[in-house]
Amino acid sequence: MKKTLYVALALFMAGATLSTATAGKKKKKDKKEPKVEAPVPVTLATSSDTLSYAAGMMMTQGLVPFLQQQFKVDTAYMADFVRGFNETVLGSDAPAEVALRAGRQIGQQLKSDMVKRMKQEFTDTPDSIIESTLYRGFTDALTGDTTVMVAERADQLFKAKQQHNSEVRIERMSKPGRDFLAENAKKEGVITTPSGLQYKVLVKGEGQVPQATDKVKVNYEGRLIDGTVFDASSKHGNQPATFQASQVIKGWTEALTMMPVGSKWQLYIPQELGYGERQAGNIPPYSTLVFDVELLSIEK
Repeated sequence: MKKTLYVALALFMAGATLSTATAGKKKKKDKKEPKVEAPVPVTLATSSDTLSYAAGMMMTQGLVPFLQQQFKVDTAYMADFVRGFNETVLGSDAPAEVALRAGRQIGQQLKSDMVKRMKQEFTDTPDSIIESTLYRGFTDALTGDTTVMVAERADQLFKAKQQHNSEVRIERMSKPGRDFLAENAKKEGVITTPSGLQYKVLVKGEGQVPQATDKVKVNYEGRLIDGTVFDASSKHGNQPATFQASQVIKGWTEALTMMPVGSKWQLYIPQELGYGERQAGNIPPYSTLVFDVELLSIEK
């Protein structure tokens, strides 16, 4: 998980009312502490178990100083925080002290937002996030339990798995586009540039070739490789589109700075030169794109 993960948590918690801290001050330290049950032994039987436990431990980085500063939590009562955290993520509702209240709030934030986003990150990958195991890694890290793994190892392991799973996901999602381009490159008239852009000249123009800083006027239609039209200049008042050649996706900029005015080309743009991992309107992430582009003029 990126470093911004805990920042998002801190921003959320910064909005909590100060009543939590003041309520804790009313509690007497000599109050008899509730009995804390020993945690159930952890078994990491699968790769997803290991990923989830490491993710839980990794997500506690920087949390203890935050609890001390924001909620005035005495770390001697970290077991109470874990109890409150578990009561939140497991759905129970019990009386709370300062640490328990902090555990509830952070548990709710993890359960409703951060863990949800992490699970989405690992969707359609070899591993997945198991919530109960993630929460166990989280609480073990807070109580200093290194029976399964130490925090440094969890951080290294999570980042390695995050990178591997991301690569596998990209490979799977971009494969149809790569296969399309590999076959398309064999077709008559299709030219492939060093960047991977492919194009075919439909109409050869004889005019000036734009620079990247030039404003151009074009007619165009964009399609996915299955033929779905996602955009066209005809959809915008049936007027040509005007824009600076450098202010579009990389594949367009490269093509426009090779096209003489009066040309009409068909472009085949790999995802790296398109929108990459971003969802752009009706364009799914890692999509190879096909455009018919007619360069009408250069607007100096």
